[in-house]
Amino acid sequence: GTFSDKLSPVAVGNITDAQAVAAGTGHVIVLRTGGTLMAWGLNQNGQLGLGNTSVTNFPFAIPGIANVQTVRAGEAHTVALRTDGTVMAWGKNISGQVGDGTFTQRVSPVQVAGLANITAIAAGNNHSLALRADSTVWAWGNNSEGQLGTNQFQFTATPVQVPNLPGRIVAVAAGAVHSLAIDDRGRVYTWGGNANGQLGDGSTTSRTQPQALTDFFGAEYAEAR
Repeated sequence: GTFSDKLSPVAVGNITDAQAVAAGTGHVIVLRTGGTLMAWGLNQNGQLGLGNTSVTNFPFAIPGIANVQTVRAGEAHTVALRTDGTVMAWGKNISGQVGDGTFTQRVSPVQVAGLANITAIAAGNNHSLALRADSTVWAWGNNSEGQLGTNQFQFTATPVQVPNLPGRIVAVAAGAVHSLAIDDRGRVYTWGGNANGQLGDGSTTSRTQPQALTDFFGAEYAEAR
């Protein structure tokens, strides 16, 4: 309820049934046990999903969305996976990261085009990933560093399948401008921006399609950022 920095943890008001939390650059989304969402913080791109672009320092329920099982936050957009395997998104969309086939900012949740049977999602700064039940990976949004894995740099406002991945992917994660996947043997695949060596391949060269880290096995899921 304030705009004062806090040097020690404080309880967030009016939330007692939180199940999971996601944090973007300046906004926060909480998943409640009943599958509804609450949000607060920066909102100039509609990333709170409240139907407006007003900043709020107190949690508000996001209307128009229910039955959520997972939520992820990008720099200024939000992605939510529903229990029926469909995906909703909202917020900044200048790169197509909302995935509704447009580059129009969305201040309320809209359905990501063409996705069904999704089991996991991830949000980078301005791109998004989804893992389908058949172990295929789908990506959309910003692709300036090859983070969509499509072997090019073209942005896309609708999900496209990431090629050159095995049919055994079990988890995905997204950093600011890079992406990762893990297969059922614990092998890690990386692609996208690599200026800081974040792809783990011993270079600082960006990659536009997935590559396996040949000396890395037995990985389990962890958030990337």
